[in-house]
Amino acid sequence: MAGSSKKVIYAALAGNFMIACTKFVAAVITGSSAMFSEGIHSLVDTGNQVLLLYGMKRAARPADKRFPFGHGKEVYFWSFVVAILIFAVGSGVSIYEGVRHILHPTPIEDPTINYIVLGLGILFEGAAWFFAFTEFSRAKGKWGYIEAVQRGKDPTMFVVLFEDSAAMLGLLVAMGGIYLAHTTGMFWLDGLASVIIGLILGGTAIWLAYETKGLLIGEAANKTVIAGIRKIATETPQVDEVNELLTMHMGPDFILVNLSVKFTPQNSVAELERVIADLDHRIKASYPQAKRIFVEAESLKVHAAQGAHH
Repeated sequence: MAGSSKKVIYAALAGNFMIACTKFVAAVITGSSAMFSEGIHSLVDTGNQVLLLYGMKRAARPADKRFPFGHGKEVYFWSFVVAILIFAVGSGVSIYEGVRHILHPTPIEDPTINYIVLGLGILFEGAAWFFAFTEFSRAKGKWGYIEAVQRGKDPTMFVVLFEDSAAMLGLLVAMGGIYLAHTTGMFWLDGLASVIIGLILGGTAIWLAYETKGLLIGEAANKTVIAGIRKIATETPQVDEVNELLTMHMGPDFILVNLSVKFTPQNSVAELERVIADLDHRIKASYPQAKRIFVEAESLKVHAAQGAHH
């Protein structure tokens, strides 16, 4: 999984960097506001991919004394930072530039360069988007797309897909804005395109921040995983009942499981240990992402006391 999301990020990084350079050159030559916004958009995206790769590198570090459950949540933290950056820098600058150009429109010099650059941009960005979309479709399995974003626990996958989708929309808007501004002579339309690009980025950032926030705070595993673990525990002959099952994602591929079960009275502690070890093994075999499992045996004395109380 991490390998495929890394490939997606590298593809997006290369694409965005090439596009950013060409857009800025075109913006300087033609003085187009939408083009300048697009350049900033690509620059922010490039920075974001660097941050995501940094987050993945940090997350891969082994557990230590300070972080006994590893550093998996670094991916969530950096994805959240990326969302904030898209919102603040990408959206903010585009809207500011757009408003400035609406108030003081400047004629666009020959727009041909802009069209060429935007065309190339759509080509590069389209390739990166298609790559991210294919990987995301493969990773999401049988879920729907929206559901996969809501239930997915690896934000790097959908962050890149969201960024690329927003970028494609932005390019189309910029192209429309420049075309209309040039053909109608209403040069403030170029600024309006810039504002719309800013709003697209803002919307993307808010949804991304919302999706990664839950993971950052400590989201439970997906319902199917929880139900599966509960089923394994319930079907164990030595288990009378499962009282509580708590799960938390410590990273995209790391679930912490806390099971509180009532065992049938065992002959010895050694036998109980064997049952717990077997349960642990079967859960990990079915759900390899359940890296740490804590089994809590409900005290028989407590139940006896409760029974007497009732």
